[in-house]
Amino acid sequence: MNVIRRGLGNAVVQAFLVVIGLVWMTPLAGLFLSSLRSAEDTAKGGWWTVFTSPGQLSFDNYSALLGNSGITQAFWNTVLISVPTTVLVVVVAALAGYAFAWLEFPGRDTVFLVVVALLVVPVQIGLLPVAKLFGQLGLFGTIPGVVLFHVAYGLPFAVFLLRNYFAEMPKEMLEAARMDGGNEWRIFTRLVLPVGRPAIASLAIFQFLWVWNDMLVALLFADSSSQPLTVQLQSQIRQFGSNVDVLAPGAFLSLVVPVVVFFAFQRHFVQGVMAGSVK
Repeated sequence: MNVIRRGLGNAVVQAFLVVIGLVWMTPLAGLFLSSLRSAEDTAKGGWWTVFTSPGQLSFDNYSALLGNSGITQAFWNTVLISVPTTVLVVVVAALAGYAFAWLEFPGRDTVFLVVVALLVVPVQIGLLPVAKLFGQLGLFGTIPGVVLFHVAYGLPFAVFLLRNYFAEMPKEMLEAARMDGGNEWRIFTRLVLPVGRPAIASLAIFQFLWVWNDMLVALLFADSSSQPLTVQLQSQIRQFGSNVDVLAPGAFLSLVVPVVVFFAFQRHFVQGVMAGSVK
């Protein structure tokens, strides 16, 4: 009887999780089906009508999307902003996190407290001063300017996260590596980074998703030649409110890339979230 109850309990939990997953994926599926319909079909009814009239589906919208130079350029701008930002934040935060966790230097704790204090500074406060500074440096309206802004405001949380994760590593493990003749760089690259991979992967996912979906910073710091996909889609809505044949596939493209990144690294993400929850 207990076996049957446990089996029924597992079946109920699994069924519930399947239902939650289907509900969560419904908007993505609806957007994808809408991106395969013409503007005329969209005006006549919702995306669910494709199940009774599958002839509505075609890839003509994606052909139109590839022919829209503004959308395609904005997509590559988004890649050129998101990927370097994520790499820079992860690399700098990993180095700083290791230094704050295991290296002794004057003012270490004070500097770390300053980094933690920067977590409470809203992004909006720095928009105008940094925009003025970038204007003087010739970075305003450029992709490097957008990248630098995201890196600067992403580092405090990244350093805080990795420093706390690295500090939980056994001290004996690092001392044994030093006794074996390993220098700090070798210990960092051969020992700390592999052990800290779950936290680093989680940080990379969070940073990538935040930058990929950002529109506030891009609206202010990117000009027409460097604006990412979020700003370009917003511009398309403003200029061509009925241009569904371009907006739907563009929105799906903007959404599916973060979803693919998340599922590709979900194992590391779960490990990073659960790290330290059990001993």
